[in-house]
Amino acid sequence: MTADLLHAGLGWPIAFVLVVASFLGSLITAGFGIGGGAVMLAVLATLLPPAAIVPVHGLVQVGSNAGRSFLFRKDLYTKVMWPFLLGSAIGVTLGGAFVVQLDAGMLQIGLGLFILWTLAFKPPALMRRSSAITGWFSSFLTMFVGGTGPFVAAYIKTLGLTRVQHVATHAVFMTIQHLLKTVAFGLLGFAFSKWAGLITLLILSGFLGTIAGRHILFRINEARFKLVLNTILTLLALRLIYAGAISLWYATPVQ
Repeated sequence: MTADLLHAGLGWPIAFVLVVASFLGSLITAGFGIGGGAVMLAVLATLLPPAAIVPVHGLVQVGSNAGRSFLFRKDLYTKVMWPFLLGSAIGVTLGGAFVVQLDAGMLQIGLGLFILWTLAFKPPALMRRSSAITGWFSSFLTMFVGGTGPFVAAYIKTLGLTRVQHVATHAVFMTIQHLLKTVAFGLLGFAFSKWAGLITLLILSGFLGTIAGRHILFRINEARFKLVLNTILTLLALRLIYAGAISLWYATPVQ
């Protein structure tokens, strides 16, 4: 019974893969600023029932980002935190109201294209000036596509922070967003209790990955960090576009 609670009935081989993925995902995000959440989401999408993917990913990311926030707490850029919190609360509330009514494939393609645009051109002035707008829009989207970390990272990139400040601020933003999302899914009726043991294991392994990734972050210089960050954002954006296109392709009825 205890074993079933720990691996949520998936079996130990699958649980082990998820634990390793959580460690590596947190290592990537702590070391390079972004990417680990998308890695974790991709693995979960392969191994979990569809209805559990976004809620479980959200709670795992709460733990992962909270641990990273604690380790980098001295480097948080606090000026933009409270507006982001307010915007996120509004976005999650609206997303929860429409969570079954919008096409996730179209949202993924739009999000991927927007990230590529912010990398190739100067981001919109409204986005650069307002963390509240970023919080609202990204939190609305996260109810459908799960991982909007790249979008938030694209915004934080416009603030001109150091690499450590970037990681710290991104961690707090994502903790806020995923916590609100988790509460929303709980209110919508998702049974987190079945997954509690496995989620605990994934959070613990993620924290160990964050500790390992912090050593990478402290050894990489600013120029290389920005290059790696832009590369990861580009790859994640392309993956979002591809996933959205595949979703739309299979959703289109055959004539």
